[in-house]
Amino acid sequence: MSRYSRQLTVLFWIALAGAPLFLDGWNLSLLSQLMIYGIFAMSLAFIWGQGGLLCFGQSLFFGIGAYAMALTTKGMIPGIPAMTLAGLVLAVILPALAAGLLGLALFKGRGLHGAFFGIVTLSAAVIAERLAINWSYIGGFNGILDVPPLRLGWGSWQIELYDPLFFFPVVLAAAFAAFLMLLGLERSAFGTVLRGIRDNDKRAAFLGFETAEYKAAAFAVSGAVAGLAGALFAVQFAFVSPAILGFALATEVLIWVAIGGKTVLLAAFIGALAVKSIENVLSDTLGQYWLLVLGLLFVVAVVLLPRGLLAPFFNIPLPRALRGAEDMLAFNRTIEGQNHE
Repeated sequence: MSRYSRQLTVLFWIALAGAPLFLDGWNLSLLSQLMIYGIFAMSLAFIWGQGGLLCFGQSLFFGIGAYAMALTTKGMIPGIPAMTLAGLVLAVILPALAAGLLGLALFKGRGLHGAFFGIVTLSAAVIAERLAINWSYIGGFNGILDVPPLRLGWGSWQIELYDPLFFFPVVLAAAFAAFLMLLGLERSAFGTVLRGIRDNDKRAAFLGFETAEYKAAAFAVSGAVAGLAGALFAVQFAFVSPAILGFALATEVLIWVAIGGKTVLLAAFIGALAVKSIENVLSDTLGQYWLLVLGLLFVVAVVLLPRGLLAPFFNIPLPRALRGAEDMLAFNRTIEGQNHE
């Protein structure tokens, strides 16, 4: 853990806020896009790093948020006003409900763990992608085009945020709000219980905690944040397609988070920015072989640096009141490791 993790975290957000002073419109728009992916990465890092839930289908919730935003702002949902605010609300609520209900279904009873949970979530994302391809109401294979941009205001008085200079602060505010919310949950009693369940769910259940409910709640929060990222993606690119629900994006976000650091939110966020930037360079220089290089980078990071490249630099210490509980969790992990040996 870096002794300067707090300072580095603050400096990073200050640097992002100052980006419009140094970047032109094109690069500012690109940075907004990367931050949207960063929000998506934080949603996975929260459940993977804190809850031990490796979700291979996180793109499902990103896609639900994107489609909810597109359908709402284009006035395609009866009874729902074609407004940015309504789209954002649905883009957060619907993925949260989907993730929470799916979590309860998977965690109740004996529950799914490890690779079984990952396979089921991946299957759910692939099925959703196939359904979207064959559902003409939401555009089928072509998706939904001409999604309206973000609009601020009410009624006839509305401002459309076409300009990257105005869209960037909105994305930055969303990223910072998501970071603070997830960090607050990690540093609360809820986060401590969640890490306890991650380390030994049977012991947590024996102590009286409803492990299925805790994991489903964390899954719902993660789904809501992923949906927010999807909504911002839809309005920036002005279209959504079934591909954002499926395997390709689900795999990419795993790589971003693993390389950045799954246990630290900001490390996962920066990992998404860095890896997506590298992808652009590799695809231009290596053509179709860029995926091979990215896969090798992922393997090296997982084998040699299981905590990720950036986690040690941005791992903010827990509040003093929670450190005793974390020390106890670490002690239990050590004892269990010795027993296995």
